[in-house]
Amino acid sequence: MNGYAGKFLRVDLTREKLTDEVFDEATLRAYVGGTGIGAKVLYDEVPPGVAWNDPENRVILASGPLGGSTIPGSGSYTVTTKGPLTNGASVSQANGFFGAYLRFCGYDGVIVQGAAKRWVYIHITENGAELKDASHLLGKDTWETDDLIKGELGRKERAMSIACIGPAGENLVRVAAVCNDKGHVAGHNGPGAVMGSKKLKAIAVDRGRFRPTYSDSKRLTEIAKGITTKLRGDGDPAKATFFNFGTLNGVTQQAQPGGWLPVKNYLTQIYDISPDDLERYSGKYIRGNFEPKPNPCWACPCHHCHMMKIPYGPYKGEIVEEQEYEGFVAFGPVTGQTDVAATAVLSNDVDRWGMEVNELGYLMGMAIECYEKGIINREDTDGVELKWGNAPATREMLRKIAFRDGFGNVLAEGVMRASRLIGGEAPNMAVHTMKGNSVRGHDHRVLWVELFDTCTSSTGTIETHRGSPKDQYGMPAEMNFFDPDNVVDFVAKAKSATPFSDSIGTCRFCVGLDTRNHVEAVRAATGWDFTFDEAVGVGLRSVNLLRAFNLRHGIGPELDRPSPRYGSTPVDGVAAGVGIMPHWDGMVRNYYQQMGWDPKTSKPLPETLKNLGLEQVAVDLWG
Repeated sequence: MNGYAGKFLRVDLTREKLTDEVFDEATLRAYVGGTGIGAKVLYDEVPPGVAWNDPENRVILASGPLGGSTIPGSGSYTVTTKGPLTNGASVSQANGFFGAYLRFCGYDGVIVQGAAKRWVYIHITENGAELKDASHLLGKDTWETDDLIKGELGRKERAMSIACIGPAGENLVRVAAVCNDKGHVAGHNGPGAVMGSKKLKAIAVDRGRFRPTYSDSKRLTEIAKGITTKLRGDGDPAKATFFNFGTLNGVTQQAQPGGWLPVKNYLTQIYDISPDDLERYSGKYIRGNFEPKPNPCWACPCHHCHMMKIPYGPYKGEIVEEQEYEGFVAFGPVTGQTDVAATAVLSNDVDRWGMEVNELGYLMGMAIECYEKGIINREDTDGVELKWGNAPATREMLRKIAFRDGFGNVLAEGVMRASRLIGGEAPNMAVHTMKGNSVRGHDHRVLWVELFDTCTSSTGTIETHRGSPKDQYGMPAEMNFFDPDNVVDFVAKAKSATPFSDSIGTCRFCVGLDTRNHVEAVRAATGWDFTFDEAVGVGLRSVNLLRAFNLRHGIGPELDRPSPRYGSTPVDGVAAGVGIMPHWDGMVRNYYQQMGWDPKTSKPLPETLKNLGLEQVAVDLWG
């Protein structure tokens, strides 16, 4: 079919059997790829009673019909599994080259099941795939693993893309991530730990010569050029911030002035940093002083990803991947760090050990606050002095978490479980949803849309992105996002945009979340008379499948809430004294109603499921 490589690779690690699997056109049109296909396979093949570390759990890595095309950022892929933090669905994306190269070997995705008797990695070429011994890779971080596999197989740097786990995944750390291309991370809800439970160290994909055919290549190229023109600011340099700097200016130009920078584990919204130190978190300073070397993703025209060298201080000379906004936040303001060089090194360590940077930021923030307040001491932390801004201590604790060493074994359980193991007041200091996952790098108490969506989501992270254009859903351009009704309206009505975007195989930062543009690109790629309403259906199909999956696996509506600290009322900053919790129960009822879900159980109603073609799910939930 146009737009598709035509098959998935199914890997049964228990039997060491690799087979090709083909989805029919009707299935692909209903689920498209990425998140959509991942949600379908997860629901269909992982029944209630299967734990996240059970061999019968699945790990699905999938691109979509635009993967590997000329559309900017089309090297993306989605990882879907049952994750260890929530014991429910885990859906996470990463950019880089992996999604494109997978397609160039003739595969739209990989479905992994079972558990190997020995540590292995999968090598995929345009001629098929095989399992290879990975025992020599144990204990290696994600960068070392990348280099060793390429050296072993005789591949140059851009001739192969490798998605792998580090020591954290090997040791079943609940916040372990899947990392590819040295710095691109699919990490929400611990998918790296699931790979570790299967003794799967890596999936290495050659840059094959296969290319999908497209129904209208000329139109697809026109769309790609239009996206690039928009990224360049449509001729206005002031609008080309992302094109020039990616998310590097997020701290200085967006979060700090907007009042939603998360500081010291949500204790305050005031980042106690000098103007000079704050300026060092800007793209201009980092690019001007850290010797950046471009390291872009597939088909991406933006000056975004770089490798860079630390120019001064105790880490002088270290090579690190230029961190995204969330990396700088997690090991900057969240943990009380004000030295941008230390921040870059710490967040890069998280990538190399194979963990998710947001989770680690809030983990360390909670641990530091507990230490500062005397809930834990140096004896508890194996002599590591956990204080705000203590970079050497934080670096040592990150290593201990990755290897489950001493106190690191406690923190390796994730924010919610670690706080409960510490006990005392620690659970009241932990930033997480009551499902068990932590949150992204914003102070959501100022961004109610993200707070509400994160808590009611079934993916282990956000489902509705606040960047979704309002007009495509008939919402007014101006909405008061401190108004409970406006918040619920937006979250519910824009719910389909992100999962559909994550199903087509492209980077959200490049392509944006305007579903109308995505529909045009899918039409050009596939030749389908694909409509906007169909795209909304694809997104809502995955949302309802994942809600049903979580319900069947014991995650009920009582967990659609924030932890005490996450839902607390800010004591300072732009939202001082303004809290969401007095409105919470009413917002949840309103949301369930708008989504077509039962107001008490949050089960998608039979008519909601039938309208999405999910009749069997209606039977599963309602009999």
